[in-house]
Amino acid sequence: MTTTVPKTPPAAPGGPGDSGGLQAGLKNRHLSMIAIGGVIGAGLFVGSGSGIAAAGPGILVSYALVGVLVVLVMRMLGEMAAANPTSGSFSAYADRALGRWAGFTIGWLYWFFWVVVLAVEATAGAKILAGWIPAVPQWGWALIVMIVLTATNLVSVSSYGEFEFWFAGIKVVAIAAFIALGGLAIFGLLPGSDHPASGFSNLTAHGGFLPNGPGAILTGVLMVVFSFMGSEIVTLAAGETADPRAAVTKATNSVIWRIAVFYLGSILIVVSLLRWDDPAILKDGSYVAALSSIGIPHAAQIMNTIVLTSVLSCLNSGLYTASRMAFSLGRRGDAPAAFGQTTARGVPRAAILASVVFGFVAVAFNYLWPDTVFQFLLNSSGAIALFVWLVICFSQLRMRKVIERESPEKLVVRMWLYPYLTWTTIALITFVLGYMLTDTADGGGRDQVVLSTAVAIAVVVFAVVRGRVSGRTEARETADTAPGGAPLS
Repeated sequence: MTTTVPKTPPAAPGGPGDSGGLQAGLKNRHLSMIAIGGVIGAGLFVGSGSGIAAAGPGILVSYALVGVLVVLVMRMLGEMAAANPTSGSFSAYADRALGRWAGFTIGWLYWFFWVVVLAVEATAGAKILAGWIPAVPQWGWALIVMIVLTATNLVSVSSYGEFEFWFAGIKVVAIAAFIALGGLAIFGLLPGSDHPASGFSNLTAHGGFLPNGPGAILTGVLMVVFSFMGSEIVTLAAGETADPRAAVTKATNSVIWRIAVFYLGSILIVVSLLRWDDPAILKDGSYVAALSSIGIPHAAQIMNTIVLTSVLSCLNSGLYTASRMAFSLGRRGDAPAAFGQTTARGVPRAAILASVVFGFVAVAFNYLWPDTVFQFLLNSSGAIALFVWLVICFSQLRMRKVIERESPEKLVVRMWLYPYLTWTTIALITFVLGYMLTDTADGGGRDQVVLSTAVAIAVVVFAVVRGRVSGRTEARETADTAPGGAPLS
């Protein structure tokens, strides 16, 4: 008896790592800002207040723990991406390391995650714009924002890169200015400010560094972990640069200081300027409250402008990321073939339009059924970020051996203490997922893990069944065309 091995769809032309129709339209300055902006989401500005209220100054430990987790995952992803840059990134690596079912599953789950994010961010941006110009209804602003950014992505990858360069630049300048002004105010050195020179006394003066106990650190972890999602975008974008390997290496090596400065640095300023239980942190938002405390006029409108920029940046990158993942799935035969085709300008038009259509549908759900259908979409995509990180870890365990065997010279980025730190990271992510199951609030961690797992299992089952059907079809085709055999009429 002979066994026929199912054929793997051909890689993009040019061999592994080639973008297959995509063009090198991103410049080094674009990728640098994409790398920096990827770790500064709107969640940092909007969601940090809840974390501070829950964990007190100890939220710094929560951010540090998640930051370490992201650094380790990015190091693993950087190792694989530097050796084999591709538009499918971790989905393509999972395909090779774990099997077709893994690449198919994580690719489609990641696409699903980002198209839901499109709806969330479009609605958030529309709320701000409607507050400024109420003559246009909120749904109208959501439509306008989605159309403009879709058009930008359809023009060329350089258009996306240029928009993201300026969006991310504004975020970087804003956080740098916030840290500088806040640092001066903490020590009473800010001209014109009547904020008391409290130094870092607020970190311990109001019930201690952990006023709600050590367990609040884990609660804080659950609140902040998803604000880090997006750091992996740079490995997808690197495939559209002139020197993907150098771009990935640089971005991976800089992730530590980016997280340390933008997350830990800015949150340290907030909890040093204000007592952690200040009602303004929840009422106005942590950054608005901090700016108001040092006498910055129009702090709320300044932050609204920065948050809007972050929202547009996230929308821009979300559409780009979803379309490139759909493009990669199309190239590998795991999505309609049209998704893997590009225009003369190297733009995967069908992949972009398919992603934005689902985004438009999700926006409509958000307005029509926010507490039912859209809440289900949110919950069923909530834990996917952690699933992606787990797949990256397991893929790296296998891919490291493959790279060492086939092309060791490509190991220009190496995971530290392999394989021990990889297994430690897997254990940490699994622990976070398990701890989420203790969060029984409506729409909380348990709902997200259960629904996300259910969706993931459904996609895995579909992938396995599809693979077996495809394998049997290819086996029949092989038998029908074998030498000496008569083809069926």
